[in-house]
Amino acid sequence: MSSRQEQNSGTREVREAHRFDVARLEAYMESHIESFRGPLTVAEFKGGQSNPTYLLEGASDRYVMRRKPPGKLLKSAHAVDREYRVISALYGADFPVPRPYALCEEDEVIGTMFYIMEYVEGRIFWELDLPNASPDGRAALYDDVNNTIARLHSFDYEALGLADFGKPGNYFARQIARWSGQYRASETVAVKSMDALMEWLPENIPEDDSASLVHGDFRLDNMVVHPTRPQVIAVLDWELSTIGHPLADFTYHLMAWQMPEVGIGSTGLLGKDLDALGIPDEDSYLQRYCERTGRAGGIDHRNFYSAFNFFRLAAILQGIAGRVRDGTAASAHAEQAEASVAPLADLGWKHARLH
Repeated sequence: MSSRQEQNSGTREVREAHRFDVARLEAYMESHIESFRGPLTVAEFKGGQSNPTYLLEGASDRYVMRRKPPGKLLKSAHAVDREYRVISALYGADFPVPRPYALCEEDEVIGTMFYIMEYVEGRIFWELDLPNASPDGRAALYDDVNNTIARLHSFDYEALGLADFGKPGNYFARQIARWSGQYRASETVAVKSMDALMEWLPENIPEDDSASLVHGDFRLDNMVVHPTRPQVIAVLDWELSTIGHPLADFTYHLMAWQMPEVGIGSTGLLGKDLDALGIPDEDSYLQRYCERTGRAGGIDHRNFYSAFNFFRLAAILQGIAGRVRDGTAASAHAEQAEASVAPLADLGWKHARLH
């Protein structure tokens, strides 16, 4: 098992900072989840560092709980109620997400807001080259991942009941302002390329103002794959979802092909022999997405989108570094985040200069 797979797979004893009264949660589940029967045992998933995520095991079944972390939080972050809302809408549309069971918006039960969903049995791949798969299996899975994000971006979000889930239009200007603000709030050291991106990005936004439901963090390790088939059966971690620009979402996903090792645990697909692996190259993968979403002309301004996404990821990781500083980060590996901010910002600025 690879180091990243080992670090993030499975569960552990609940961290001291994330403990709560299990009996209170058990009583809540008995009154809000019809199928639930105790006794209840709780473990914490290793993977993820934003919203603490727990495996709940009862006599009836296994469940997953996502909660806001305790402590000082950035405004608008850790919106588990938004996660629950979008999962509920997509589950009703037969999109691959876990079944939602209950949302508790009060702090009285475990100390922070939380929701409970089904536990989906399957595989989570933390290594993008899928070391134990065959070339045909890799090709089939990557095609299904491509189909999944294309399908997400093709939904009529108003028909899903999500007309007010975000503000359509002007997405990049708002995102750049948001992540610049969150970056400044979490800033621990000065990064010149980050300052340059915050100045350059607002002045170079493409005219395409498409709007769709977006995931915000669409990558392979946020998906549960069928136990034996190359098929996505659940997309996880909808914290950053909103009504946004589909090309922002898709080109963020394309970073899997662009990402060098910068200290956050994955080398991505850059430099891999994709043909031998059976994995499509970046251009082929992009073309298939465009075919599925009706973008006959392909994607213009790709360097802008790459610059934006490296900037955004750098800002997200700076936020994690800020939470390490404040003592509220949910992952033992989050300390790596601060060291990754400058290399990511440098890559973003490199793409900006190519624009």
